[in-house]
Amino acid sequence: MRIISGKYKGKRLVAPKKLPVRPTTDMAKEGLFNILNNIYHFTDLSVIDLFAGTGNISYEFASRGAQEITAVDAHYACMGYIKSIAEELDFPIETIKSDVYTYLEKTTRKADIIFADPPYDFKQEQFLKIVELVFERQLLEEDGVLIIEHSKHTSLESSSFFDNSRRYGGSVFSFFKSH
Repeated sequence: MRIISGKYKGKRLVAPKKLPVRPTTDMAKEGLFNILNNIYHFTDLSVIDLFAGTGNISYEFASRGAQEITAVDAHYACMGYIKSIAEELDFPIETIKSDVYTYLEKTTRKADIIFADPPYDFKQEQFLKIVELVFERQLLEEDGVLIIEHSKHTSLESSSFFDNSRRYGGSVFSFFKSH
């Protein structure tokens, strides 16, 4: 895993082998951040990273200057790894060990960007439940966006909040906004 841009551009991080994760590929991550780079000033962003895993996406936001990042994952070892990297690199990442759905049902925190990278084998209803909770609970700041990474075999266009999607190899990023 590599940080693509920002303060720690090119830094390689090696996550423990035992973590139950599938990190976003560098190609897909680079494509996503090229899109975001044209829309946002990273230093102004608040970010929630759901199903954070190794923290790959959180580190990229932090390296680019985001000051408020919350990483949420149910796996204890993932949260420990993210916390250790955040301390080592002095990244402003708060880790929360929680089931993502429980977190979304209870949190009052709002963010400019909510990024979710659930397991690719989730059923469509499980993906759409994330969208539902984010918009029902009004967890996005004004002009905020929810981005869900999923396999090319899943379509989330049925959501009324769906805005667009971008495909990178076998990965797709679907973007959701209030209309």
